[in-house]
Amino acid sequence: MDGPNGDKLAINTRLVALVVAVATIGGFMFGYDSGVINGTQNGLEAAFQLGRFGIGINVGAILVGSSFGAFIAGRLSDRIGRRGTMMLAAVLFFGSALLAGAAGSSAVFIFARIIGGLGVGAASVTSPVYISEMTPAEVRGRLSSVQQVMIITGLTGAFLANFVLARWAGGSTATLWLGFAAWRWMFWLQAIPALIYFLALLGIPESPRYLVARGRKDEAQDVLTRLFGAATAARKVGEIEASLAADHHRPKLSDLVDKTTGKIRPILWVGIGIAIFQQLVGINVVFYYGATLWQAVGFTEDFALQINIISGALSIGACLVAIALIDRIGRKPLLLIGSAGMTVTLALVAWAFSTAVTGADGSLVLPGHFGLVALVSANLYTVFFNVSWGPVMWVMLGEMFPNQIRGSALAVSGFAQWIANAAISVSFPTLAVTPGLSITYVLYALAAFVSFFFVRATVTETRGRELEDMEG
Repeated sequence: MDGPNGDKLAINTRLVALVVAVATIGGFMFGYDSGVINGTQNGLEAAFQLGRFGIGINVGAILVGSSFGAFIAGRLSDRIGRRGTMMLAAVLFFGSALLAGAAGSSAVFIFARIIGGLGVGAASVTSPVYISEMTPAEVRGRLSSVQQVMIITGLTGAFLANFVLARWAGGSTATLWLGFAAWRWMFWLQAIPALIYFLALLGIPESPRYLVARGRKDEAQDVLTRLFGAATAARKVGEIEASLAADHHRPKLSDLVDKTTGKIRPILWVGIGIAIFQQLVGINVVFYYGATLWQAVGFTEDFALQINIISGALSIGACLVAIALIDRIGRKPLLLIGSAGMTVTLALVAWAFSTAVTGADGSLVLPGHFGLVALVSANLYTVFFNVSWGPVMWVMLGEMFPNQIRGSALAVSGFAQWIANAAISVSFPTLAVTPGLSITYVLYALAAFVSFFFVRATVTETRGRELEDMEG
């Protein structure tokens, strides 16, 4: 493979594959911890006597931790390293899984989910930037997109595990093993991949960009030599040094302010916008409330859990398409395609839900073929999301910022992303009743529509550019 100066990169494909595989376990944990709540809500409601608002708080608790976890991790990764931050996230995942399953009250459960959220937030911003900093520019988009595949794999794994455990026990609230309900085992099962993640992280090196920023140039050159060969390593260390602040101070939050204008750097506003729009289209309503949503319009719990698995499988397929395209057609075209597709499919979901009538038992029912319209449109929506905004947002946040501000910009953008996530997720149970599912999906469709014009006006293509060449 040719480098930016026409020289041949002696890429250690085995090491590159290893670091991507291990780092993206963080994506799997992100997805699993986010998705495990989908299918446990009947158990939570019964165990803790929760109402609609209480369910929203318990489901949304992870997002409080995630927003702060993302912010802290962005800065922490500049202090203890990308790998050190991911190891801390693994410990948080493990502790949260054990405590959430054992929770005897809503307060303890919320605390456990906040701990898990800290891990999710940390993994969400640290894994993409680590992959971006360890891979060649020519394939960086494809390899960074594996993160989204693993997020969806984690979600699907949680959906599948929840379905199997609920089917085995006879329902999510039924007793499974050792006298504990199935929904508790859904959380405890997460401890296994969390432990694997921690142990795997012990076998990969630290990011060379972090090492140079900390003044550890010899270590950075050693890592780069292992990745790309000695000649490229020596040149790359010099390029990384040149991309840092002129006075060579360590990255800090105040670097986000342009010293010339005294204003926030424009590139940060673009990152914040991309991060927020990814959530305003309502994707995590599907991830967090999918089973409850489909039950609300007449499907059984068992069939609703199966729909989750189908959606997850389609999402993985869409992510694979994104991997094939992202370094061919670029990031910006994929975002535009996704925005247009989500606008149409969300509008169709809203139309289908507008036909809902109240059944004899008081539940909502979609008449005629509208149930099928809602189901197909919702799944097409997840396909459009996962071929575009799902992977591309994380890829861009990991690569679009200059080296000096990458950790700080990720901290702020990640915080904004998780705050938007929390706002959408916590508000959904109430919005689903007033003003109703149809109007709620109209709002998500409007957000997708506006995102198209935001991308067209503000996003600069990053395909094939070296991280040292990013401006902002």
